[in-house]
Amino acid sequence: MKKIDVVGAILIKDKKILCAQRGEGHSLAGLWEFPGGKIEENETPREALMREIKEELQIDVCVEKEAFKYAEYIYDFGQVCLTTYCCQLMDGDVHLTEHQNIKWLYSNELEQLDWAPADIPTVEKLIKIKDEE
Repeated sequence: MKKIDVVGAILIKDKKILCAQRGEGHSLAGLWEFPGGKIEENETPREALMREIKEELQIDVCVEKEAFKYAEYIYDFGQVCLTTYCCQLMDGDVHLTEHQNIKWLYSNELEQLDWAPADIPTVEKLIKIKDEE
């Protein structure tokens, strides 16, 4: 089975989290995810995330050093190994290049969306952290 290493951004602004809906024509179209993408050869996960966010959303982010959550999910196209990182928006306004929609939601609103399976463990951890505050 093909193993696909990917990274996702937990982008927080004014206590809200950026949620991105996958575009038509892509695998898992219409499902929600934390934006990001595949790690290229000779690229660190943090470098990959900065590059992917610049490509997909046209913004610059600062990626925290420590990973927030690691999850694996087996899809029909391969095993996705997703590592999410908390990120800070450095500058710019979001412009969609691959996603069909975005929403800024509080963590207690995340369950409203239909998430890609690999992203669900991160959603659950974000909700749990909020519940413990």
